[in-house]
Amino acid sequence: MKAIVCTRYGPPDVLQLRELETPAPKQGEVRIKIRATAVTSSDCIVRSFDVPMAMWVPARVVLGFTRPRRPVLGMVLAGEVDAIGHGVSSFNEGDPVFGFDRFGFGAYAEYKCMPAAGVLAPKPSSLSYAEAAAIPYGGLLALYFLRKGEIRSRRRVLVYGASGAVGTSAVQLAKHFGAEVTGVSSTRNLGLVTSLGADAVIDYTKDYFTEAGALYDLVFVAVGNRVKPPSRAACTRALAPGGVYVAVDQGRPTLFADDLLLLKQLVEAGALKPVIDRSYPLDQMADAHRYVDHGHKRGNVVITVG
Repeated sequence: MKAIVCTRYGPPDVLQLRELETPAPKQGEVRIKIRATAVTSSDCIVRSFDVPMAMWVPARVVLGFTRPRRPVLGMVLAGEVDAIGHGVSSFNEGDPVFGFDRFGFGAYAEYKCMPAAGVLAPKPSSLSYAEAAAIPYGGLLALYFLRKGEIRSRRRVLVYGASGAVGTSAVQLAKHFGAEVTGVSSTRNLGLVTSLGADAVIDYTKDYFTEAGALYDLVFVAVGNRVKPPSRAACTRALAPGGVYVAVDQGRPTLFADDLLLLKQLVEAGALKPVIDRSYPLDQMADAHRYVDHGHKRGNVVITVG
């Protein structure tokens, strides 16, 4: 099978197209013929080893010392089940699926095996494979952190970084939970954020929400520290009494297949839609990483496979 291999830590050019042996599913696993994947910010962090210096040693122990221990990156996928391991009854050959393998990686390839009991679910019937691949990363992380912020009891929610993969999902999900949503983004993305249902938008290149006087029950920073978001102390100044601050760089999210099923239902109900900035074929993976590295993508960058 064709796969993109991360040959060492470094710039996008370390990603090379290689021919690898097609994996066979083990007990409890399914093999998926991948039709689409996505380049996430997490993929780029692993590829470049862009982690704080204080985390270098533990990160290299976990990921690999000179190159990723799992050289085929890629966390999200959409495709078809094409082989089933012993003991699997939840999926059948030919089932269209989408999923998220946060620690196993391996989605930058034509085939991948993953546990049938993992974060894997039937693909939303209303979406293409490319569109389905744009849902799991941003959708699951947004759902996790909004719940961490007790979204159901938060009336006024601010999403900083509302035009990214996590942010576009967070705006839509917060609206689904009944919140009044303010999205913060750059000038060129204000229209996009409004189209996703935001009740108000703030252009961070012109205005600082922390100094505007408005107070929020939940402030969600939906971008990582690589893009230098406002500090926690600054965000706290915009919180109403009893308000909560959450950020994607806080903690280690726990993700579940049931939540992926919820996202599927929301997509099919029209409450959640994928946002795709650009699409690249598998053999242009380095170009896709270069684009994501710039830090200004809108929603998701999708990779078509096969």
